[in-house]
Amino acid sequence: MCLSIPGKIIEINDDIATVSIGGSKVKAGLQLVEDAGIGDYVLVHSGFALQRISEEEAERTLELIREMEGPGDPGNGPSGGLHQQH
Repeated sequence: MCLSIPGKIIEINDDIATVSIGGSKVKAGLQLVEDAGIGDYVLVHSGFALQRISEEEAERTLELIREMEGPGDPGNGPSGGLHQQH
């Protein structure tokens, strides 16, 4: 199963964004997303931002992922432990 994870762009250097996902920071290429800026929410998969999404959509998606993982699945589900507090 392929899963893209929503995150918030917190920094941009050239065409690489630093994206905050569940308290962790990841690098994501912006080559596929036009006009992405700091503060935007994007879907990230395999090191690339795939598309911009609204903050509301990002929060709904993250909540669904947390529910899929459940409380007894720290870090082993599709998000790598998004339900954990950092």
